[in-house]
Parts: sequence; structure tokens; C-alpha cells
Amino acid sequence: MNVPDYTPFLEAAGGTGQPQAALDALCALTQQTVGAKLFTVMTSDRAQRVNARVYSNMPDAYPVSGTKPANETDWSRQVIGEKKTFVANDIEGIADVFGDWEQIRSLGCESVMNVPILIDGEVAGTINCLDVAGHYTPERVAAAEALKLPGLVCLLLLQRKTKGA
Repeated sequence: MNVPDYTPFLEAAGGTGQPQAALDALCALTQQTVGAKLFTVMTSDRAQRVNARVYSNMPDAYPVSGTKPANETDWSRQVIGEKKTFVANDIEGIADVFGDWEQIRSLGCESVMNVPILIDGEVAGTINCLDVAGHYTPERVAAAEALKLPGLVCLLLLQRKTKGA
């Protein structure tokens, strides 16, 4: 696996304006490493059974707002339960698990990769990458492993902010 240059991410994560600065740097790192027209980060609260979008590079289409109930699907079984990356490389695969597939397609996206981020052995959130059909090749999925540590840093910075530290 090629390791991306983490320097810009580390500089952003170590600076002020957290967690926004780190999340912006994670978006840039993701676009450089695996590509993503639409990039979001979600948190997952298993105890409350809710998810929340905490970052979006397309806030008009996918705003950061509130929480939504966690759904029990094949996606949640694989990503949340088995802690494995989910990939669908066509709009049919997306439609099987996401009710907003038409909106996704309207943005020019027909493939998705959801990378789970673990804290203390549990999925605390996901990095969500969407792009054109067939985009998330096995090579890009393997490269996405390098995003997990920066994703973890972002979620920890978010937790720190929400706890008032």
C-alpha cells in the first residue's frame, strides 16, 4: 500500500479551527488518495441508534444537520456489524441500500465506498466517498485503508469539541 503524504493533514489537524480544519484536510486527502466527487463523514451512535452527518463537501445537496435513525440493512451489517468497507460500483448497488439514490445519481455519482472508522473497537463513524460508476476499484479500496487514521483523528477532535475540552 502506498502511504499518502500526511503532512498537510497533520498541519491542519494540529492547528486551530477544529474539527473543521481537520475535516477539510481529510476531504482533500481523500480526493487525492482515492477520489470523491461527493465526500461526507458520518458519526454512528450505536447506543442511541442514530447517525449524524458531520461533514459534507456538497452542503447544498447533503447538509450537515441533526441525526437520523440507524437502519438495519445489509449495509449496516457489513459496515457497522462486521466493520468492513462497503463498495457499490453502480447505481443499482447504491439503490439497494440507500433510499436517496436518485439524488446521488443527479450529482453524477454512481459508485460509493463507505470506510468505517473505529474507536475503542466500535464503529464511531464512516468516511463516505461517491464518484462515477466503477470508480472504486480494488486498488482504490486498498488505498482507502490509509484514510482510517486521519478519519480517527477527525472523530476524536469532534468528540473533544463536543465535550467542551
